[in-house]
Amino acid sequence: MKTETMSDHARVLPHRIFEQGLNALNAIPNNVISLIARLSIAAVFWQSGQTKVEGWRLSDSALYLFENEYKLPLVDPWLAAHLAAFAEHLFPILLVVGLASRLSALALLGMTLVIEIFVYPAAWPTHGTWAACLLFIIARGPGSLSLDAILFRIWFLRRRL
Repeated sequence: MKTETMSDHARVLPHRIFEQGLNALNAIPNNVISLIARLSIAAVFWQSGQTKVEGWRLSDSALYLFENEYKLPLVDPWLAAHLAAFAEHLFPILLVVGLASRLSALALLGMTLVIEIFVYPAAWPTHGTWAACLLFIIARGPGSLSLDAILFRIWFLRRRL
């Protein structure tokens, strides 16, 4: 009888450990995941934007890349370079503070798709990682540690009064 109890215990214990581990992982708050996603993807795009500027103007090397390497269809290289530099500075700032977060993430996801399709199609593992962060923000929002959440609470409280 004692061996049956030990045998039952040996079968149940791994299941319980797995279940407790899964419950611990499920307890990670979306607010934490959103904050990490916002900060990390903002850093990626901010750093890329910094490589395109010298002070307050577009660098010659950035313009050269858009004219000779990137070659986006239907968009003038000068305009594309300036828009990319602007977007890679504006949207990361908005993501860090959590303002217009879903819109900012959507804009950066669009940039990611353009980069993947037209510029560096072989870099899909990197772009997939970016897309996962951006899609999480788009789908779940920026979390409670954001200006979006604060402004929503203020707006909601005013509407209730």
